[in-house]
Amino acid sequence: MQRTLIIACGALAREIVAIIKANGLTPLELRCLPATLHNRPELIAAAVRDAIHESRAIYARIYVAYADCGTGGALDAVLEAEGVERLPGPHCYATFAGQAAFTALAAAAPGTFYLTDFLARQFETLVIRGLGLDRHPELLPVYFGNYTRLVYLAQSDDPALDAAAEAAAARLGLAYQRIRTGMGDLERFIVDAAAGVEHGRVRDPLLAGHPGPGDRQGGAAVGEAPAARAVRAGHRPRRDAREAHRQRRLSGAVAKVRADPLR
Repeated sequence: MQRTLIIACGALAREIVAIIKANGLTPLELRCLPATLHNRPELIAAAVRDAIHESRAIYARIYVAYADCGTGGALDAVLEAEGVERLPGPHCYATFAGQAAFTALAAAAPGTFYLTDFLARQFETLVIRGLGLDRHPELLPVYFGNYTRLVYLAQSDDPALDAAAEAAAARLGLAYQRIRTGMGDLERFIVDAAAGVEHGRVRDPLLAGHPGPGDRQGGAAVGEAPAARAVRAGHRPRRDAREAHRQRRLSGAVAKVRADPLR
């Protein structure tokens, strides 16, 4: 039997394992890269490339369970060179909600902070401690002053996660909404990978012409972690008409928490 490998973001590990078990996808094997890479999206493309090179001699087929994830097209450039397919879309929020549904959500309320099951579990680590709010709670209105609601895109029906997400909304002073998405496009991608289905390399049209993470705009590295960019910018939040487009385009565990929305 030909061996198939999924190289995945660690933030999707639990969901991918559940999909594999639920569908009996025994030909699939999973390798997860650290979820903390989402705080350094400029490192994702190289990490994925290295994982592909290390696995070529072992696996007949390789798929990548990352969306663009804040790499600004750099991941697509790697996957084009390697001939490997990835998840469609700009980030995991759109992957779970569906592209059209997420676009409508973002357009209806640009000032929305999103959680998935993983982020609901890791809210304290990735958001509170990741942004330094445990040490400097006075920065909370700087990061979240332009946000009005928190939407929990739920992959499962877990009362504990629902309570954690609602508590996160209260902590940030945001209105709360839960939307049950299930596994969304992730399940279709994993099932197709097990069957050897190839749809061709996925490039997000929103990233066309977008500079790679080595380029600079406005003194900030494209793909730079939001907390680092906020510090670089002196914590000066800006209201910008491009906010809705930005949210459809960028990702990362805390990609919606950015003091400087320009990219």
